[in-house]
Formats: sequence, structure tokens, C-alpha cells
Amino acid sequence: MKKIALAVALVISACGQDAEPDQQALAMQLAKKYLLVDTHIDVPYRLAEQPADVGSATADGDFDFPRALQGGLNAPFMSIYIPAEKEADGSARAYADTLIDQVEALVAEHPDKFAIPKTVTEMERQVASGHISLPLGMENGAAIAGDLHNLVHFAERGVRYITLTHSLSNHISDSSYDEQRQWHGLSEFGKQLVAEMNRIGVMVDVSHISDEAFWQVMEISQVPVIASHSSARHFTPDFERNMSDEMIRALAENDGVIMINFGSTFISEASRASRQAIKDASAAYMREHNLDEESEAVRQFVAKLTEERFVYADLDDVLDHFDHVRALVGVDHIGIGSDFDGVGDSLPTGLKDVSQYPNLIRGLLERGYSEADIEKILGGNLLRVWRANEAYAAAQAETASAQR
Repeated sequence: MKKIALAVALVISACGQDAEPDQQALAMQLAKKYLLVDTHIDVPYRLAEQPADVGSATADGDFDFPRALQGGLNAPFMSIYIPAEKEADGSARAYADTLIDQVEALVAEHPDKFAIPKTVTEMERQVASGHISLPLGMENGAAIAGDLHNLVHFAERGVRYITLTHSLSNHISDSSYDEQRQWHGLSEFGKQLVAEMNRIGVMVDVSHISDEAFWQVMEISQVPVIASHSSARHFTPDFERNMSDEMIRALAENDGVIMINFGSTFISEASRASRQAIKDASAAYMREHNLDEESEAVRQFVAKLTEERFVYADLDDVLDHFDHVRALVGVDHIGIGSDFDGVGDSLPTGLKDVSQYPNLIRGLLERGYSEADIEKILGGNLLRVWRANEAYAAAQAETASAQR
């Protein structure tokens, strides 16, 4: 009897193993089944620095058409990234137009592969027709140049969110990276800009801004906002660029979404410590040898140190951020803002380019996220915010028309 019972148990066990779904295969299916939105991919700036045809396979970078197809990516926001120095030299607006021209040229060269949407409905139609839809997000409002007419100009060109500032404080907002806090949050023009972005339906992006500026945006904005590529400060306590638990709760109360950045130094305190150690060692080397950071000797020294000492985050570290936000505010307020092509070689193991979103999805499945949860994270949550901004703008236009 014991032998029979053992045999039955073995059969049941084997059947159970066979019935258990292959999580990677299921992840691949979900990546292809649902709209997959990544709100921050730095392709335009990458191509401005090093031209390539991302409509075909490329040897460098994190994005191209074949890898996007492989990973299920069908709605990547193209980041119109404006370096901080462009505001100082007065070239920010023209530079933004140049990058948008570049995305339009990519679409013109590959009309069967890419399209640019200006509404949620357009994006959904483009994806349904087999295109990779390329909505535009402007990283650094320097290109607005203190003129609300420029906001309208860029909205008409397809920009659907604006990150108010970047690495330095600008005429709109203080930056989380900048010790100079000239506005103590938003400038007066910045406050006007947030209200005007609401009015015309351009999403406000709170990534990069200082904590004071964030709280002022929360007071002003009449619609949900996004953090297009940020992570949880819980894991990086001294890194203001990420969002504190209090900020994430406020974002959720506003019905907004935090899009998790994949960069190792955004995700892992150990990675941040290793990067700082490399910087300190490099500074000492430059002092000792009387060299500047542009010298070839210093570049080689940094490259060698990075190879030997840099600590990469891994997929589990990234998933910890998703779990943390879920525990704080639920799955309705989480999305993907990878920063592919924007964080250099610091991407975590398992998430090195746009072909690897299924790895993230597999990890979410293994951590107990349902298919409905994953659909929201992949794109549903971002579409809710975008639609809310569109609806508010339409209502404001209707009210204005009725008053005329």
C-alpha cells in the first residue's frame, strides 16, 4: 500500500509540475498582449550625439525597433532632453525643436514602423495598426523660455508631458540636484506654467524637481501628475531625486503615477556608494597627477575602476521598488519609466535594454501581481492620467468657449 501511495503521490507531483505555467513564456505573452508604455527613453538625445537608424538593429544603445518588438514595447515616450546649459546660452527652444524634428524624421523614414500620437486615442490606434507609437515628453522646461506661447508651440508639436527642470534650477523650478534653491520651489512663472499645462492638457512631470517644488505642484495642479522616471527614496535615503513615502502618498491622492527608473544608482544604495567611491578615487588620482577629467589617462582610470568596483543593481532590486509603492498606495499608481538610453551602462542585470521587459513582468508574476495588476503597470495607469488631463483641458476649452 505504501508503494502504491508513493506512486500516486509522484504522479500527482509530476502533473502539478506540468500544469504549472512557464512564467517566462507567460510574461512574454503579457508583454505582447497589453499596451506597454515606458514614459522615459532618451533615444532623441542619443541619436543627436551618435546618429544611428533605430528602425533597424543597432550595435549600441538600449532601443531599436527589433529589440522593442522582442520586448513588447509599443508606446515608448521619446524624451526631448534639454541639457541644463542650453538655458544659459539661450538655445533651449531651438534645440528642443531639433530633437522633435529628429523623431519626425525617424517616422518619415519608417512610416510602417513608427508614428507620433497627440492623443490617447491616436496612440491606441497606432498600436492597433502595428506601429510603435512614439509620444513625446520634454525633459527640462528650459525650452519654454519664459513664454507661455512656447508651451502651446510644443504641445502642438506633440509634447504630452514636461519635466519642469533637470540637473540645475531653471526659470521654472529648483532642481533636486542643485544646491542653489533660488525659488524655494517653483518660480512665479513656474506656478503659472503648471496651471497653463493643466489648461491645455500637457501632463506635469515632477521628476527632477526639488521637494519644495513638488509640494507646490501638488497645491496648484487640478489634475493628476506623473513622475516620469523616479524611484523610491526609501531605498536611497539621501537621494532627493527619488520620491519619499510622503510624496508618493500625495502623488497617489492626486491620482498620479510614479514611473520606476531602472538605473542602478536610483535603485540601490550599494550601487550609489560604489559610484561615489569611484568618484572619490578619481578625484584623488587627478590631484595626484595634476590632470583634468577630460584627459585620456583619467578616462582609462575611471573605466578600469568602474569595471572593477561598480555595483550593479539586479532585477530583484528593481522589483523591490514596485513592491514598496504597491504596499504604500496600491498598484494603481505604479508605472515604468526605465531611463533607457539615459543612464549609460548603469542598468541592472536582467534589464539591460528594451528587449527585456518580459523579465520584469516575470518578476511581477512571481511576486504575486495579477494579470490585471500588470496591465495597469504596463500602461493602464499612465493612460488614466493622460485621459484625465485631456478631459480637464476639454472642459476648460468648453467653458472658455461658452463665455465668449
